[in-house]
Amino acid sequence: MRRRGDRSAQQRGGGSGSATLDAVRSRGALLCGVSGEIAGFSLPDSRSAMQGMDADYCRAIAAAALGDAGKVRFVNLSAQNRFTALQSGEVDVLIRNTGWSLTREANLGLLFAAANFWDGTTFIVRADAGVQSPKQLDGAGVCVRPGTSTELDVADFFRTNGIRFTPVLIGGVTEVQEAFLAGRCDAFATDASQLAGFRWRLGAERAKQYAILGEMISTGPSGSMVRKGDDRWFDVVRWVHFAQVAAEALGVKGAELARHADSADPDVRRLLGREGNLGQALGLDNAWAHEILRQVGNYGELWERHIAPMGIERGRNALWTKGGLQFAPPMR
Repeated sequence: MRRRGDRSAQQRGGGSGSATLDAVRSRGALLCGVSGEIAGFSLPDSRSAMQGMDADYCRAIAAAALGDAGKVRFVNLSAQNRFTALQSGEVDVLIRNTGWSLTREANLGLLFAAANFWDGTTFIVRADAGVQSPKQLDGAGVCVRPGTSTELDVADFFRTNGIRFTPVLIGGVTEVQEAFLAGRCDAFATDASQLAGFRWRLGAERAKQYAILGEMISTGPSGSMVRKGDDRWFDVVRWVHFAQVAAEALGVKGAELARHADSADPDVRRLLGREGNLGQALGLDNAWAHEILRQVGNYGELWERHIAPMGIERGRNALWTKGGLQFAPPMR
C-alpha cells in the first residue's frame, strides 16, 4: 500500500494532463501573482513573509500540487500588468483581488477558477467631512486606480446618479492611499475589504479620522485566474478552493486533523483521501486536500487568521449553509 504523501511515478514526472501542473512540478515551485500591498490578502509581514487570504490560497495550491505549501514564489503585480503576466506565463495563477467580469473572461484568454472573496466597491472619506452616502460626493475629487473595475464602477455610479466628480488616477496601491491621506482627493474608492485593511493599518486612533461609507456602489466576486486551454490546471485551482470550503462545512480544521483520522463519515474520508480516488481525477496525490488542511487550513481558518482581525464580518462570505455565498459542490 502506498503511504500518504508518496507520489506515483506518473505524478512525480510528466503526464499529469496539465502542462502548467507539469511545469510547476519540474520547477519545484508555484509562481503565484499577487498584489503584495493589500492587508488581509497579500502583504509581507515584519519578516518579509507574504501574509493574507490570497497568499494562503497560493500556498494551498502548492500544498496540493507539490505537497509543500512553502514552495511558492510570490510575484507582486500591479493592476496594470497582472493580466499580461498571466497571459505570458510569468505566473502560473493570478490571485490578486481581481473582480470577475464577462469582458475579462471573454477577451483576455483567461478564466476565473473560483471566487475566494465576495466584495463591493465603496468610498472612504474624512470623518469630519459629514458625508454619509456616496450620493453626497457631488463635485468631489475621487482617488482611484486606473485599469481596475473600480474605475468603471465609480464612473457608472456618478453618471447614473447625475452627479459630477473629478477622477484622480494613481496607479499603485500604496501611492493612491498616500495621496488620499495627503488630501489630494476628497474620497478614495476601492473594494470595501481593501478600505477596511487600509484604515486598520493606520492604528486605532488615526483610523477614527476616516469613515468608510456603508453603501456599496457595486458588488461581486473576486478570485483566482488561470490561462484558457489547460482544463486540468483550471480544475486543480478551482477544487483547491472548494476543498477548503467543504472542509469548513464538514467541521474539519487543519488544527484538528488527528481527530478526523478515523472518521466514519464518507464525505470526510473522501476529502482526506482515505477512500476514493479524488486526487487521481485532478492529477494529484489522493492526500492533496489533507495536505492543504494540514499545512494551510480550511476557509474559515483563513478568514479568522487574516480577515477577522480587520473587523470584517463574514456576510456574503459565510458558507452557503449559513446564508452566505461560499459554497462547494460535492467532493465525490
